[in-house]
Amino acid sequence: MEDQRYNIDALLSDAGDYLETRTNLWKLKAIESLADVSGELASGLGMIGIVAFVVMLFSIGFALLIGDLLGKSYYGFFIIGGAYFIFGLICFIRRGRWLKEPFSNLLIRKILK
Repeated sequence: MEDQRYNIDALLSDAGDYLETRTNLWKLKAIESLADVSGELASGLGMIGIVAFVVMLFSIGFALLIGDLLGKSYYGFFIIGGAYFIFGLICFIRRGRWLKEPFSNLLIRKILK
C-alpha cells in the first residue's frame, strides 16, 4: 500500500515538474518570437528612414531641375508634390492589399515560427 502511495507522489511530482518545464518553454518561445519581431521592426524602420532621406533629396533635386526647365523653381515643387499626391492616393486606396495583408502575414509567420 505504501509502495502505491509512493508511486502516486512520484507521479504528481513529475507532473508538476513537467508543467513547470512546459510553462518555462512557452515563456522562452514567446520571448524569442518577440525579440525576432522587434528586431525585424527596428531594422525595417531604420531602412525606411534611410530610404525616406534619399527620396527626399532626389525629390528636391528633381523639383529644382523641373523648375529650372520651366523657368520658375516653385513649378517643379508643385509638379513633384502633385506626383506624390497621386502616388499617396493610389497607396491609400490599395492600402489593405499592399500594406495591411503583407505586414499581418509577416507578423503572424514570425510569431508562429
